[in-house]
Amino acid sequence: MSVGGTGKDQKFTLSVAGGTVQDVKGHHQSPSQGEGEGRPARVVEFTTPRAKLIEEANSAIHADLQGFPKALAAYDLLRTDPEALAHWDMANYITMRKLGYNDHGRVHAFITGAASMAITELLLEAGVKGDVMESGVGDADDMYLVVILGTMLHDIGNQIHRVGHEAHGVVLALPIIDRILGTLYADPFKRAKVRSFVLGAINSHDLNPPPLTIEGGITAVADGTDITKGRGRKAFALGSVDIHSISALAVDQVVIERGRHLPVLINVTMNNSAGIFQVEEVLAPKVIRTPLRPFVELRATTRPHGEEQILSRVRLDGDHFVMDLGGGEEVTVEIEDTQKKVTEAIAQNLGVSTDSR
Repeated sequence: MSVGGTGKDQKFTLSVAGGTVQDVKGHHQSPSQGEGEGRPARVVEFTTPRAKLIEEANSAIHADLQGFPKALAAYDLLRTDPEALAHWDMANYITMRKLGYNDHGRVHAFITGAASMAITELLLEAGVKGDVMESGVGDADDMYLVVILGTMLHDIGNQIHRVGHEAHGVVLALPIIDRILGTLYADPFKRAKVRSFVLGAINSHDLNPPPLTIEGGITAVADGTDITKGRGRKAFALGSVDIHSISALAVDQVVIERGRHLPVLINVTMNNSAGIFQVEEVLAPKVIRTPLRPFVELRATTRPHGEEQILSRVRLDGDHFVMDLGGGEEVTVEIEDTQKKVTEAIAQNLGVSTDSR
């Protein structure tokens, strides 16, 4: 099977059609290159065996990091680091085997790594600089380095426990990051500053607390894009039959591309409107509660077959979804952001305002 060709604006496509895990595709082209002059489209097969997917994701990330020597060197050191490899495997053991969740190991790390590179590229193309650049600490190469390390290490804390996995991840990532950065930054002053951005991305990827930097926002949003049936079917096969696994089976495709009005457009295609749970609970909060909110458009559509067409399209508008129903009606619905509601409830109980924090 195949996926439709990627246009010049598409940077990353995670597609699962016809009930099988299929492709991740992307097109890399810099603003100065005309159509057809950029590097060849990159394709990552999202399929079994896992080694094939990781191999293809590795090639995709390598293509994106050409021209960014520090980031590429950091990535190559990370993907072969024995401690990182062990962390990914153990995080997956706890989340999948003990909790019945979906993939949080190597495959998830590489998929989100590729997605984060696409988002970073689109932001930089649009003139949106990361905080590592705005702060004067580094340049675009440093930004790519922060994002790839933060994104690929963000879930390793799950091996200790799902509860508090963000903080656990910071502790576990420290020796790996120090080992990698120690070979790339001779100045310990700059090295410590760059490390702080990586650790911040890991600590805030699940919005607990919400990220404060662009790099942290990229990690969170990239994490939220891995919501297709290719990931959910694993948990489903292990017996986790709940709204998370079922709704994940309803998501066929996630495309990250150049936006029409904003730098980044994330398009989600569902085979069933049950997939809106994934968009609402997983992806949308990671857009609206991060510094990426002014730069990302989010749209979700259902394929015109497979179920009675109740919902045709959803788009994110501020804190609300605007839904186009099958009959032509338009409905505005507030996003059910569970973590935000918990934060507001705690703040109310303490007698403080969430806006002032």
